Amino acid sequence: MSAIAVGLALVAAILHASWNAFLRNGADRLWSVTVMSLAGTLIALPFVLYFPLPGADAWLYILLSSLLQVGYSLFLVAAYRHGELGQVYPIVRGTVPLLVTLGGFLFFGEILGPFQTFGVVLVAAGIMSLSLGKARAGNASLLFALATAAIIACYSIVDSKGVRLVVQPVAYAMWVLFLYGLLLTVTFALIRRGLVIDLRSSVTWKALGGGVVALAAYGLVVVAYSFAPAGLVTAVRETSVVFAVLIGAFFLGERLTFRRLAACVIVAVGAICVSL
Repeated sequence: MSAIAVGLALVAAILHASWNAFLRNGADRLWSVTVMSLAGTLIALPFVLYFPLPGADAWLYILLSSLLQVGYSLFLVAAYRHGELGQVYPIVRGTVPLLVTLGGFLFFGEILGPFQTFGVVLVAAGIMSLSLGKARAGNASLLFALATAAIIACYSIVDSKGVRLVVQPVAYAMWVLFLYGLLLTVTFALIRRGLVIDLRSSVTWKALGGGVVALAAYGLVVVAYSFAPAGLVTAVRETSVVFAVLIGAFFLGERLTFRRLAACVIVAVGAICVSL
């Protein structure tokens, strides 16, 4: 796995953990994630106008990825409604590497070496261990988190294939983000019978800022897919759970126990194995 792909995935991990922490603390999480997605749409607009249109073969993947990310947002909001960041986030992110690697093998014939496969398993095992113990997640949050992970795995596989059908990987990412924001806004308007955005409110600007961070995290991962297989990129990106635990401890007042520290070390070792 190239150093470029590793670097992109690690930066994306930090950004991803940051915007999830923001979303978890929001009063109206569905509104927050919708405004965040609109920020992505606005930022992506000049890029989709600048880059040449993707070829016909790529549009199915772009549309499918956009729709899957709408579903991802809805299920993630539901998971955070029933569980805490330290419970939901590890479950969601911990199951993704194995699902993506399995999907890449079944659908696209991506075969990993034994050492890299062990690294993927280690990352997933370490992250999942963060969600176990006496304060385990409730059944509702667990089911929503697992569903969210499955959707992430699906759009990750779709993106890893679709990005290779365009000349500019950035163009692919921008089109997905542009359509995703529009589709989620329409979905919100149908559910809530409209969307009100007060630009004078600090909450609005925080949500827009979170959208910028989320856009950057997603864009970096899509670009990384052009340098390495989906399973490897996703495994390194899932170290975001380590950063989420640290953010929770230092900024949200969550407990940082020895058990959690040990699990973080396991995740880090797994990421190193994948990167070799």
